[in-house]
Amino acid sequence: MRRYALKPAGTLRWKDIDPDDHGDFKNEADAFEKTEAHIQKIDPLQERLYAEGKQSLLIILQAIDTGGKDGTIRHVMRGINPQGCNVTSFKVPTPEERLHDFLWRIHKAAPAKGLIGIFNRSHYEDVLVTCVHGELSLADAKVRFKEINQFEHELVRNGTTVLKFYLAISKDEQRRRLQARVDDPAKRWKFSPADLVERRHWDAYMKAYAKACEATSTPHAPWYVIPANHKWYRNYLVAKIVAATLKKMHPKFPSPVSTSHIRVK
Repeated sequence: MRRYALKPAGTLRWKDIDPDDHGDFKNEADAFEKTEAHIQKIDPLQERLYAEGKQSLLIILQAIDTGGKDGTIRHVMRGINPQGCNVTSFKVPTPEERLHDFLWRIHKAAPAKGLIGIFNRSHYEDVLVTCVHGELSLADAKVRFKEINQFEHELVRNGTTVLKFYLAISKDEQRRRLQARVDDPAKRWKFSPADLVERRHWDAYMKAYAKACEATSTPHAPWYVIPANHKWYRNYLVAKIVAATLKKMHPKFPSPVSTSHIRVK
């Protein structure tokens, strides 16, 4: 976990990140059993979290288009009880949302105690996209980063553990995935011409992501930069970190009421 965690006040250099990294595994088959073992650990821990009802887990997934946010949710969280998990996807703010501060819609979606909340994109979009397109100044971005840190710290103080994953793919891998969406009728619904427009801003997005992660990787809410060209290794790492985090949270079943006097007829 420490290998992929960005230290507080650390520097994120993309040249030091290898999206093709697959750790000590040779291939997907080599990682299969360990990945499944971590995924299977999540379900009973989530059941305890739900029963305990005293703390929650927020998982934030950020990535460039086609980075694998949907696939990570589908594969890593496939075994848990849907009653104990909420997934929120943040699109372009609605007219109502624009009338409020940028964290208003985010706080409403934060997981209640006992739940796992997953953000598919998040409050970081309201800094990243606006910076890349010149709608937000660097000075205003710095203010928002401070507000984000305060917001996430407030969540942690109130019993929510915050995990943040940036899924790192290469520009070539994005090209392959976009082309696959165009070519495959089953995936074509995912393709949008806007993806090609945003792709032209690749370098600007990489610069913006680096600044965002550097400014907001804190002891209470660290960023994990996950190599994601190999989907199977991405799933392994996220499953491992989620399982380890839930274990560290140590959720417990509530103490049962005394039943010695009860007789079911």
